[in-house]
Amino acid sequence: MADIARREFLTTVAALGASAAHGLSLRAAGRIRVGYAAITWGGNDAQAIADVGALGFKGIQLRASAFDTYGSRPADLEALLARHGVAFAVLSSGNLRYQPEDRQAQIDLHLSHAKFVRDAGGQFIQVIDELPKGRAIRPDDYKALAEMLNAVGRRTKAIGVPLVYHNHMNSTGEPPDAVDAIVSGMDPADVGLLFDIAHYQQGGGDPVKAVPRYAKHIRVVHLKDVRKSDAAPGYQWVELGRGRVDVKGCVAALQSSGFDGWAIVELDRVVDPGGTPKSSAETNREYVTKQLGLRL
Repeated sequence: MADIARREFLTTVAALGASAAHGLSLRAAGRIRVGYAAITWGGNDAQAIADVGALGFKGIQLRASAFDTYGSRPADLEALLARHGVAFAVLSSGNLRYQPEDRQAQIDLHLSHAKFVRDAGGQFIQVIDELPKGRAIRPDDYKALAEMLNAVGRRTKAIGVPLVYHNHMNSTGEPPDAVDAIVSGMDPADVGLLFDIAHYQQGGGDPVKAVPRYAKHIRVVHLKDVRKSDAAPGYQWVELGRGRVDVKGCVAALQSSGFDGWAIVELDRVVDPGGTPKSSAETNREYVTKQLGLRL
């Protein structure tokens, strides 16, 4: 029996390694697969990948700096990720302008990023919308944004890289009613929702209640926390468990909804003096494994 158990263990390890090498979603790690966002490292993506892998996270979300560095050599990025056992879960593809005059340029831009993700063995691209210039948001903006998301998503899906829309502060999709209007116009066959629990809460919503509401749209989750701050803009992103987001309740709601995908832990910057991106990631790892009970 011991030999059988050992063989099963080795088979699982080998499968995980092979999946990481090919940028797959590592489904063997569990229905909620926990990754980490490279934003905390401020563009030092090679160090972010090394630290994220060393801490046991199985996936990473990279930003535009990765495209700037590896855009012409995606195979090098794929090899680097494989060496550290980290899957390329998501690329932050930047802002999406959704006015009619921007349509073709935006499609071309984000499709080029999707091709990079495909060639580097990645899975998703993420966009955040860009507010209209010089005017307030109008009700027809929600429809225009959803239509632009569908247009981009159809094209990225066609090359095997699904698009996800990230609800975000200081964007059209900040308050809950705006998120609802945008999502209602999105074609779930072409674009999914990257649901950020802290941005949704800071925008005035209850993320625990929102999870089942958007369950059929959610493809990726940001596990994130936020607390009030006396400094502008009046709030601060912090490690999990240090803010006011009911992170445990959100994870329970995801599990109850049958969520099967990446949950990316995100911290924009190191909060405490003397801290480092890796030490903050260690704090988040402890919360994920001991408080949330999730496996890495």
